[in-house]
Amino acid sequence: MTSPVRLSAHIGYLFTELPLESRIAAARRAGFDAIEHPNPLSIPARRLRELLDGEGLFFIQMAAGLGDPTRGEKGLAALPGRKAEFRDNLDRVLDYAEAIGCRLVHPMAGVPFGPGSEAAETYRENLAFTVDRCRSRPVTVLVEAISEAAVPGYFLSTLDKALACADAVAPSDILVRVDTFHAAANGVDAAAFLDAHMARVGHVHIADHPGRHEPGTGHVDFGPLLDRLTARDYRGAVGFEYVPSTAAADSLSWLPRWKQRFR
Repeated sequence: MTSPVRLSAHIGYLFTELPLESRIAAARRAGFDAIEHPNPLSIPARRLRELLDGEGLFFIQMAAGLGDPTRGEKGLAALPGRKAEFRDNLDRVLDYAEAIGCRLVHPMAGVPFGPGSEAAETYRENLAFTVDRCRSRPVTVLVEAISEAAVPGYFLSTLDKALACADAVAPSDILVRVDTFHAAANGVDAAAFLDAHMARVGHVHIADHPGRHEPGTGHVDFGPLLDRLTARDYRGAVGFEYVPSTAAADSLSWLPRWKQRFR
């Protein structure tokens, strides 16, 4: 029996007026089934698992190899000279993910400097290393295209490149996240991409464009995307990674309609 689609609150974007631990209960009160965050490690794994179990929530995905945000880093996987640092962090993240029941880990590529061929080889080797590390765990590798509009110079800037990199390493072991904001920023029809590549999609992120706010604040037509997800029997999670245009709790008028579609 397949599992239902879970609607996930990205608590790095939503409920940020609250301490990180308190955002978990806020997500449940708002009506979400799951949460996600790229870097929840400030909460000990045992404590986070207790909070998740207490609220009846799943933790969907987290990042590996983030680097140092204070230096503007957006990942290490494609950065030449940082391989050992990436791999050390990956092992710690995988231990944490397994402890909290998180089944998707995203090795962030980052913004490389220097020759493009060196960055491409570094990323290929680190992606292959990540796949190998995950094979003995209940964790799957997830890659994501982050648009130039959001992070100039990001190594994986388009969905086509993300798919090509996955294909070059281990297509059957790597899933792709489709983010509606980044797709729109790149002029890509996210619904059409889902139609063509649904079997490769492991997670979907929702934010409108422009502005990266909640659905209904921009120009993205989410109707076709919802139609594809339901018609093609998508069974991953749908995460909401948007900047609320008002208080997070007041930005959720769309949520009952989305929940109804996935019943």
